[in-house]
Amino acid sequence: MCFKYLIPLSINNRRIFIMGKIAVTERVTGHTELIGLIAYPIRHSMSPTMHNEAFKKLGLDYVYVCFEVDNSTLEDTVKGLRAMKVRGWNVSMPNKGPITKYLDKLSPASQIIGACNTVVNDNGVLTGTITDGIGAMQALKDEGVEYVGKKMVVIGAGGAATAIQVQAALDGVRELTIFNLDDEFFARGEETVKKLRERTDCIVNIYHLEDHAKLKEELDSADILIDSSSCGMKPLEDVVALPDKSYLRPDLVVMDTVYAPRQTKLMRWCDEVGCKNFNGLGMMLYQGAAAFKLWTGKEMPVDFIKDVLF
Repeated sequence: MCFKYLIPLSINNRRIFIMGKIAVTERVTGHTELIGLIAYPIRHSMSPTMHNEAFKKLGLDYVYVCFEVDNSTLEDTVKGLRAMKVRGWNVSMPNKGPITKYLDKLSPASQIIGACNTVVNDNGVLTGTITDGIGAMQALKDEGVEYVGKKMVVIGAGGAATAIQVQAALDGVRELTIFNLDDEFFARGEETVKKLRERTDCIVNIYHLEDHAKLKEELDSADILIDSSSCGMKPLEDVVALPDKSYLRPDLVVMDTVYAPRQTKLMRWCDEVGCKNFNGLGMMLYQGAAAFKLWTGKEMPVDFIKDVLF
């Protein structure tokens, strides 16, 4: 049995990677600590490549593997992972919310959201946190965007959108305006607004996305727009949450959390208007980097991982 890994080469001053293999007996020893991902479905995940390449790069004796787990076996899985002293694990759908009742502690963001995507096992004490919002805020920093004291508009009220909204309020965004369709997620957005008003100093409001006049008014005074809707990804590649390009302006910063495709129709509109924009690759990378540090105490080599993944 072998693990696949990537070998960096430099050809004509251009860095490329070729696939190599390493025997499992060389990679995993009796001292190797286990980290994993519990979700269903799971086989599409980029997390094993991200974390295992980072472990190898830093010479850390960990291995990251995937476990197909849904709600029906979640409680037993958590008990088993705790008993086996697994260092930690990521959590994805459909387990992000249900797992919180089997943990000992939750981070402030996870308490507000009622979900987590990362668990750390400290000598049998399980702490859940959510790094999606951390990843989004770090992606903004990475792009040179200042958000403390600024006004942010977020489109969406699903899991990732809620994590972004909560982290933004906790991290010092002055005003946060949420827009969502009049669907089953709108009530969730209203609950987020209520909690953030109680627990932070951020000015928070929510409106229906169908209210185009209000959307235009809020965007005209916003510094940052984050689209965390499903618009732009398959099968909605030609769909944009905004009615037209007039809702954008050159000094508005736009982040689209979609990263496949790399450039959405919204981002093409931004290019035409002249406003700074970027996709969700940075958010995906930095949410993983935040979990990596919680487990290992080390900084993920993000520039190296960017080359590996992107």
